[in-house]
Amino acid sequence: MTKRIAFQGEPGAYSHQACVDTYPDLDPLPCRTFEDAMEAVRSGDAALAMLPVENSTFGRVADIHHLMPASGLHIVNEAFVRVHINLLVLPGTKLADVKQAMSHTMLLGQCRAYLEEHGIRRVTGADTAGSARQVAQDGDPTTAALASELAGEIYGLDVLARHIEDEGNNTTRFLVMSPEPDMSRRGTDGMLTSFVFTVRNIPAALYKAMGGFATNGVNMTKLESYMVGGSFSATQFYADIEGHPDDPNVKLALDELRYFTSQLDILGVYPRDPARD
Repeated sequence: MTKRIAFQGEPGAYSHQACVDTYPDLDPLPCRTFEDAMEAVRSGDAALAMLPVENSTFGRVADIHHLMPASGLHIVNEAFVRVHINLLVLPGTKLADVKQAMSHTMLLGQCRAYLEEHGIRRVTGADTAGSARQVAQDGDPTTAALASELAGEIYGLDVLARHIEDEGNNTTRFLVMSPEPDMSRRGTDGMLTSFVFTVRNIPAALYKAMGGFATNGVNMTKLESYMVGGSFSATQFYADIEGHPDDPNVKLALDELRYFTSQLDILGVYPRDPARD
């Protein structure tokens, strides 16, 4: 078995952190795009892919819900990473030396109060880990990076200030994709099932499709819609529910859903991570 886990981004990205935290025995494999990370699994270059799907501050990650159904991969786990933002500098740099900080635009906005307090100008970089790499390569002590501590370790930067984010609860949820499904019951906090579906073109189809989950006592933790095929009239839905497809109440709810849908695809069955609480 290939002992690698693919992720999108530079070494030191928060997706890299998710890989290290969740699968310390696998070697992280950085990929340029989400598609490249998925292809690494399909081709056998990696055993798993770690993909961000939503952030507690900024919502869902663009493109992921479109890519997962067609990927041929299956969700086998979920992971959560608390996004702690750190001010990374060249070794020996003092706070008074720092005139500007570079990072992804989203992280720059999350550290607004700290940067304004210390008169540090914001500079947009390609991404968080890439900004850390750039600071290390340029060798300019007046420029810092906003990134993870892991990025600092990788690129030889000092952590001048830790956890400088304005909000204390910014968390990213990741899904772990595998070439094979795992329907086994595992974990200690219950199971989750993720799927996509397209409702039939009949009046109140979505309302009727959702009724089976209510009447069978199945908790739906997420329901999102998005367009498919460039059509404003063709809408697909992504959903997460608590339970396993073999649970009697879940089976009944899914059977009722199938009656009102033209397509239903199970993306994965995986253990619920207690960190979501």
